[in-house]
Amino acid sequence: METMKGRVWVLGDNVDTDVIYPGKYLPIIVPEEMALHALEGVDPQFASKLKPGDIIVAGSNFGCGSSREQAATCLKAAGVAAVVAGSYSRIFFRNALNQGLPLVESRECSKRVKEGDVVTIDFGRGKILLPGGEMSFEPLPSFLTEILEDGGLIEHTKKKIAKEQ
Repeated sequence: METMKGRVWVLGDNVDTDVIYPGKYLPIIVPEEMALHALEGVDPQFASKLKPGDIIVAGSNFGCGSSREQAATCLKAAGVAAVVAGSYSRIFFRNALNQGLPLVESRECSKRVKEGDVVTIDFGRGKILLPGGEMSFEPLPSFLTEILEDGGLIEHTKKKIAKEQ
C-alpha cells in the first residue's frame, strides 16, 4: 500500500453514516449489494458513478452519526480506494480499518481539489500529490498499515494466527 492513484469525489463536512449507507438498507448483509447504495444520501445514483479506485475527499467529521459498520463496508465494496478527510468519527475510523479501507487525515485537501481531479496518495512518504502541487499528512503507524495491507482486521488476525502455528 505504498501509493494509490484515483479520481476524486469531493464531499463536505459532517457526512454521517446515514448519508454514506442509509439505515433502510441495514437488512442487506452482502457487501456487493450494500455497495449499490453507497453515498445514496449525497446522490441516489452515486454508487453507479463510482469506479474502482476512486478516492473520497471530505471535510471534517466524516462518518459521524451511528456506529454502523455498514458505512465503511459499502464504501470498500463499491471500490473506494481511500478516504481523505479533515477528521473522522472515531467509530467510523475503527470500522474502516477493520474493513481495510485506508483513511488519510488532511484538513486542507478538500479545499485544494476539485471533483474529478486525479490525485496520488503516497502513504510511505505521507504525501498527497495534487494537480497543483502536494500536501503532507501524518502517515499511519506501521501496525495500522499492516492491518490495511492485509485487507482489514479479520484477515490480519488470521495471518498472525497462521504465522504462530
